[in-house]
Formats: sequence, C-alpha cells, structure tokens
Amino acid sequence: MNSKDERGAAAVEFALVLPLLLLILIGIIEFSLAFNAQLSLNQAAREGARTMAISNNAAGAATAAGNAAGRLAPASVSTTFSVTGGGSTCSSGQQVTATTTYTLTTATGFIDGFTGPIVMTGKGTMLCGG
Repeated sequence: MNSKDERGAAAVEFALVLPLLLLILIGIIEFSLAFNAQLSLNQAAREGARTMAISNNAAGAATAAGNAAGRLAPASVSTTFSVTGGGSTCSSGQQVTATTTYTLTTATGFIDGFTGPIVMTGKGTMLCGG
C-alpha cells in the first residue's frame, strides 16, 4: 500500500474512538460525584444521629446533619429521626436512627436524561444518652 491510500486514516479512527472515550470520561466523573454525595449523606446522618442522641433536640440535630453534608446544599438535605421502642424522644438505653435524603442531579445532565433525578439516602445510628 501507498501512503497516499492511508491519508486521513488516523483522523477517521480518532473520530470513531472519540465518542466512546468521552462517554467513559463522563461516566467516571458522574460516578465519582455520586459516590462523594453518598459519603456526604452517610456522614450527615451520623452527625444528625450523634447530635440527637446527645441533645435530644430534633430540630437542632436536623440542622447539624444539613451542615455536615459537605458540598451538598444544607437546605436540600432532609433528615428524619426514629427512636427504638417508638416515640420521638431519646432516653438512655435506646437507639436513634437518622435518615438523610437528597435528590442528586448530575453535573453534566447526561445521566438525568436516562434515569431522571436520583434520590439518595444515608443512615446513621447512635445510642441515646451518649
């Protein structure tokens, strides 16, 4: 073969491979941001459960959980609490479980077109009374 016959072959090959490489890159970025959000939610739930177990103040614990959510907007993180044995107050010997919920919208919006917004939850449990 002549080099004239192969002129532009590298450009065509690159054009065929580029979309696949970009798809892989976007997937890595979106997965890492979702993983970071999940870790932040788990940390926020642990902080909310710890605050509720110590202070027995649901409003203050929900605020602490929202503030501990890292890069997530505190107002967009909702926190609910449940105490073993029922009731809403935490007494010695019981456990409090905090559940944080966040609706994740992806950075590029690429995955949102297929799945829509992703609802993520984090849980944390602590023994009441410190």
